[in-house]
Amino acid sequence: MSNELIKAINLIKEKEWVDLTHTFGPGSPHFSAFDGAEFTTLFNHDDGFFAQSFKFAGQYGTHLDAPIHFVRNKRYLDELDLKELVLPLVVIDKSKEAEENNDFTLTVDDILNFEAEHGKIEEGTFVALRTDWSKRWPNEEASNNKDNDGNNHAPGWSLDALKFLFEERKIKAIGHETFDTDSSLDYQKNGALLGEYYVLEQDTYQVELLTNLDKVPATGAIILNIVPKPEKASGFPVRSFAILP
Repeated sequence: MSNELIKAINLIKEKEWVDLTHTFGPGSPHFSAFDGAEFTTLFNHDDGFFAQSFKFAGQYGTHLDAPIHFVRNKRYLDELDLKELVLPLVVIDKSKEAEENNDFTLTVDDILNFEAEHGKIEEGTFVALRTDWSKRWPNEEASNNKDNDGNNHAPGWSLDALKFLFEERKIKAIGHETFDTDSSLDYQKNGALLGEYYVLEQDTYQVELLTNLDKVPATGAIILNIVPKPEKASGFPVRSFAILP
């Protein structure tokens, strides 16, 4: 068995690996209700070693939201199974649409059109929505994209599209490049993040503020979401990366 595993890891290491994670710091874009991160040096090399203290909200930088983040009595971050965090990756590219219409909201028809080109989305996959919104990082103003009335304009998933993916295609998890699951337009229309609540209500997770999805094919890659294990956490910065076929 060890020989099989060593062969497998050698094969995987021959492939291209793509980092899907933003580097984050005190000045990085973040949800407006949270304070900016604080990184403090506790000891430096003159003291004999370099050590730091980090203070930030769990949903900071590229991060993983656990089900409990929105839904009572669902799982915390430390209750997610390791095998849930490594999944086949499907990337739906709507970058052109999001550039032309910052309020772009993915529909069921968009998914069906994707499947007509790339084949049916398989059960148990991680589906990421590529909008190239990550290219606005680390500019917070560009990421929020507010109008003169102070309303954000950012793309996202429709509730119908999410229901189709989870109920008809039986996918496992989702990810996106924006702060929220729902498009800003849907949030303003509904007065709530219905899409985000729905995803976490499935007792699964999502990854927000992904980057480099433009370097990943529509199908065939895998995603690994390596996250710390704080006790009873609602979410935490994640190191997400893809291995290409």
